[in-house]
This record gives sequence, C-alpha cells and structure tokens, in this order.
Amino acid sequence: MRETATDALRREHEGGVLHDGDFQLTLTVLYGLHHRGIDGVDDAWEWDPALLGVRQSLERPFEAAVRARAGRPTCDATDAAGVARRLFELAEADDSPSMSRYVARHADADQAREFLALRSVYQLMEADPHTWAIPRLYGTPKSALVEIQADEYGNGRPGHLHAELFARTMRSVELDDTYGRYLGTVPTPSLVSLNTMWLFALHRRLRGAIVGHLAAYEITSSIPSRLYSSGFRRLGYGAETTGYFDEHVEADSVHEQIAARDLAGRLVEQQPALLDDVLLGMAACLAVEGDMGAYALSRWKEGESALLAPLENTASAGA
Repeated sequence: MRETATDALRREHEGGVLHDGDFQLTLTVLYGLHHRGIDGVDDAWEWDPALLGVRQSLERPFEAAVRARAGRPTCDATDAAGVARRLFELAEADDSPSMSRYVARHADADQAREFLALRSVYQLMEADPHTWAIPRLYGTPKSALVEIQADEYGNGRPGHLHAELFARTMRSVELDDTYGRYLGTVPTPSLVSLNTMWLFALHRRLRGAIVGHLAAYEITSSIPSRLYSSGFRRLGYGAETTGYFDEHVEADSVHEQIAARDLAGRLVEQQPALLDDVLLGMAACLAVEGDMGAYALSRWKEGESALLAPLENTASAGA
C-alpha cells in the first residue's frame, strides 16, 4: 500500500522526536517522577492525571520512533537456546562505532571524563529501570532476573552497588557524582537512550522489551568494559577509577548467558507472543546506544566537546 502524504508527515514527526532535545528532556523529567523524584516537586505529582496525560502524548510518537529506529528483527526459534543464539547474532551484527575502542586507544583525559558524564545519567541509577520487570515475570525468567539484579546491587553489601562503584569512578576523576548532575549537559542521544529504557520499564505490555533491552546490555558489556578499563589505565588512572569496569568484565561474562538464555529465552518459551517485543528491546538498545556513541565520537574527532557545555575543573591523569 502506498504511503499517503499524511502518513509521511506523521513518520517524519515521529522520527524527529529522537533529535528534539526539549522533547527528550521533558520526557526524562516526567519519568524521573517515578524514580527518585524531582527536587522541589511534590511526590503527589507522580500520579497526577494531567501529567500522566502529557506523558502519554509524548510516549506515543516516541515509541513509534524507537520502533522505527530498531527495525524489525526476526527469529524463527521460540526455544530458549534458539532465542539466545539469535540475540547473540544481533549483537554480533551491530556495526555501530565503538566508543570503548576509542577510549582504550585514543581518548585524552578530557574525553574520558566526558564519557563518564555521558554515562552518568543512567549509571548512577544502574539496574533500577530493569528491576521494574521483576514483579511482571514468574518462574525461571524471574529467578534469572533476580540473580542478575542481585549482582548489580552488590548482593546486599553496602558500597558495592554498581551505581556506587560508578560514583566512585566519577569522584576519582574529579567529577560530581550527584544523581542527575549532568542531566542538563548531556546531548539528546543520551536522553533518548535513557528514555527508551524507561519507556520499556514502566509499561507492563512492554515487559518483553525491557527483558530484551537488559539482554543487549549484558551481552555487549564485558569486552567493552575491559577496553574502558584499559583506556583509563593508559591515561594513568588506577584501581579507584577502573574498579567499576573491572567488576563488569567478570560479572557480565556470566550475566550475558543468564540474560540471553534463562531470562529472555525462557520468557519466550513461557509466552511466545512476547518474542517480537524481546527482539524489539534488544534491537532498540543496540540502536540508541550506538547513536549516542556515534554522536560522541563524531564530536571528539572534530576536536569538540560531546557535551552541551564542557566540563569544568579538568583533572590531570592519575590525579
């Protein structure tokens, strides 16, 4: 069927929201009401009908744009092993520019610090969006997700939450580790990445997508973490800085198998109708994370900051 002019305009508008900074920041703030809240905003606003209506009006074009950006990956299998194999294939086929290789080999100290600021909008809440899926699952998938998340939260040991380890890394390079500190400084692709996660997390109907999203995170984490650690060591930083990445090298080499087979694969075995959503979550994560990396790399290679405002008080390597 031929696309009408109205359809074309709608598609252009929906795709445009991925590049609209005001749109994305508004959505981020609205999602923040469901997490740690917003300073100066009464918690009662979380469930205000008018605000929920605003969020819904933004989510419609946003979800359509994310789905379009992800494409329509397919999978013939509905067994756990087959689904897991397909998820690894999608990750292997991803040809996004590698930020981890750039940090390992080329980034200077300023760019390495910018990388941490870019990641901080999620890493300082690491694992929280995916945890929304726990009460929405049952049986083996639920157990698998709890196993992964327990590691993310330091297995109950104070100071060992992965978000706390990332905060320690930020402090070691003289960055402010206050939650949300760089939210107004990161570029639109970083907000798109965060909002995609919250979109999947907060809607039960998209529980398959948040599972696929987590699988993408885990499958693509171990090797890049090793490269990030190598990059910071190259710049003269020690274990206080690299500890977060070193932790993920080992943990995520195990998590990727659990997430792909026992979480995503078993979920599809239980509920085959969720297969397309699992693939959506996987593909969307790869796409928007790739967009964020491509933007940062393009700026750095041009000798420019990847942030909307350069960081202050640049730390010297090894400080």
